[in-house]
Parts: sequence; structure tokens; C-alpha cells
Amino acid sequence: MYTLLRILIGGIFIFSGLGKLLGPYQNFLYVVQAYQLLPSWGEFLTAQIFPWIELLVGVFVFLGMWIPWGLRGAAVLFGIFVVVVGQALIRGLPLENCGCFGGLVHFKPQTVIIMDSAGLLLTYVLLRNLSYVKKFSLDSYFD
Repeated sequence: MYTLLRILIGGIFIFSGLGKLLGPYQNFLYVVQAYQLLPSWGEFLTAQIFPWIELLVGVFVFLGMWIPWGLRGAAVLFGIFVVVVGQALIRGLPLENCGCFGGLVHFKPQTVIIMDSAGLLLTYVLLRNLSYVKKFSLDSYFD
């Protein structure tokens, strides 16, 4: 069960990162700008770097490579998503799509905050059970 959860969480981040990287950079930049949270230089930096971070974290978690660090990275990302989407909902920003998966899949922010909160909780469960999570992972071969 822990292995499947690890693979699921890794797969979500791989899918999310690739979804943004496969589309034009400006599409994700527009999404970042819609949240009205960062200065313009921060929006550009986030749009360029964030998809790569998601992809790398996803690959590490999916393959089970450096699991504690990968899961901590996933927890940080889920936490950021909860805060960013939550502030947008509280402020009543007119967002129809969260932009989480680029142009591949569209979710309403209300759905995404539930999904990201569940992802954060599952990541915490995995971090608390690392000995089970390491089964069938690259880390298990090097311990």
C-alpha cells in the first residue's frame, strides 16, 4: 500500500510538471499571474523553474530515490499549493482553472484545495512510515 501511495504521489508531480513543460511557458505564466501573489519578477521565475521542480520531485518519489528528501519536497509543494489556492479562494479571485496540470487537465480551485490537502496528509503518512515506503524503491537497493 505504501509503495502504491509513493508511486501515485510521484506520478502526480511528474504529470503536473510535464503538463506545464509541454505547453508554452506563457500559459503557466498566465496562471501564476492570475493568483496575484508575487511581484512580476517572481512570477516569471516561478513559471520558468516550478515545473522543473515538480518534475524532479515527482521522479525521485516515483522511483523511490532519496525518499525522505523527495517526500519532504512533495510535502513542501503540497503545502505551497494549499496556501496559494486557499488565499485565492479567500480573496475571491475569479479562477476557473487552477493551472495545476498545465493544459492537460482542468480542476476548479475548490477541488484542488481538497486534493492538495489529501496529498499533504498522505505524504505525511509516508514520511512517518519510511521503512515500509522504501520497499520496492531504488533506496532499498542501496541500504
